[in-house]
Amino acid sequence: MRMAGKNRQSWSPNLKDPAVKIIDLLSGDEEETLPCEIGQTHNAFEEEEEEEEEEQEDDEDSDQCSIYEDLLNMEEDDDSSLYNGKLSEHLKRGPIPFGIRPPFFFDGQPDEAYYKLLELGICRELSRRDKLPQYNTVDDAVTLLNKSRNIMVLTGAGISTSLGIPDFRSKETGLYSQLQHLGLSDPQEVFDISLFREDPSIFYSVAKNILPSSKKFSPTHAFIRFLQDQGRLLTNFTQNIDNLEGHAGIIPEKLIQCHGSFATATCVECKYKVKGDVIFDDLKAGRVARCDRCLDALRDVKSGFKRKRSSDSSSKSRKKRQSYEDSTDEDVDIAVAGVMKPDITFFGEGLPDSFHQRLINHDRDLVDLVLVMGTSLKVAPVSEVVGVIPSNVPQLYISREPCSHVNFDIDLLGDCDTVVTELCRRAGWDLKHEMVKAGKIIVEPHEGYTSRFSIKATIA
Repeated sequence: MRMAGKNRQSWSPNLKDPAVKIIDLLSGDEEETLPCEIGQTHNAFEEEEEEEEEEQEDDEDSDQCSIYEDLLNMEEDDDSSLYNGKLSEHLKRGPIPFGIRPPFFFDGQPDEAYYKLLELGICRELSRRDKLPQYNTVDDAVTLLNKSRNIMVLTGAGISTSLGIPDFRSKETGLYSQLQHLGLSDPQEVFDISLFREDPSIFYSVAKNILPSSKKFSPTHAFIRFLQDQGRLLTNFTQNIDNLEGHAGIIPEKLIQCHGSFATATCVECKYKVKGDVIFDDLKAGRVARCDRCLDALRDVKSGFKRKRSSDSSSKSRKKRQSYEDSTDEDVDIAVAGVMKPDITFFGEGLPDSFHQRLINHDRDLVDLVLVMGTSLKVAPVSEVVGVIPSNVPQLYISREPCSHVNFDIDLLGDCDTVVTELCRRAGWDLKHEMVKAGKIIVEPHEGYTSRFSIKATIA
């Protein structure tokens, strides 16, 4: 039985936790994390590990059940699995209860880190809503759009792919599939804050692939702007870092960039903030951007040091030193100066306070329709937003693939641009965008589902 209403809210996850990607095995994500799928070498050592895993498979079901048995049978003074480390060993071995696999950077973490992930799984399960039975068809979705006045829009990379900006997780075209040459144990490490601090060049080497080359936005961005202009948009929570929502005209008061954006950058040393345009050339060139203020400060200190030394040094010594400095000082300055980090949220960093405050203190009590577009909802805490909304608020899902761990009321599967174009046509709305072409759009129901449809544009 699902919990509903106010009681259900007490099981909401902590939305202030650092960003972490959730690998949801219930939606078929297990293949995504196999070593051979992410460019690891399949060697003899791995084969031995695979053999060990095969030997453990027979005990997998009983091991998973024993977690619950130990917890249910545990008494206050019992030397049980929770206290003797048995539970954490289960979590480290593979999927934890509720089908969530610990992400890559949990390796080597203390047991307490795994308890936090388990807490997330419990909260997700207890806050999962039931589908509202009265909403099932595409026309039902159109009716909801027409009558709603406070629409919360949650967007991901899928709304920008038509512009040539890759998403992250598509098996052949996604960004992660293109990073095998880096030799990382997991391609997501490119966005791990610990790795960035250790070697920012890895991030800078791939940043150009996700940096928009222009301010052009997609028809889906135009659709969100249309909702705003009609007075229907409550808030656009975007996981995207391309800042295209701003280029489309979504006003700051209606926009929460959950994972930040390339619009600004900050020095990791002195916290000097600049507009993103300042480091744009470095990003496009794959070159680590350094802080200009740090560089100026280093040069000022070095200049004063040179003047003091020159009054006490011979001309020969001064000439030798000057020759050495001329050839290497600039390199030394650059190496010492702080690195400019685009103001995007890396794995392991907390989300901006505005995300939590807007959602909990404002939107949750006002929203009358949730529209999720272009995201598989795999990065927490944003992935848990839909579980925070009151269960009686309708929820629509638009993306290429279904999202199995959330019970949306209507699933509209296809390219986001095509789906919103069809919704606007049925609603009688004039969606103006150069990429919206005249042509037939085919809507087909999914066999075995009453509220899931494929929406495709025909090739002219």
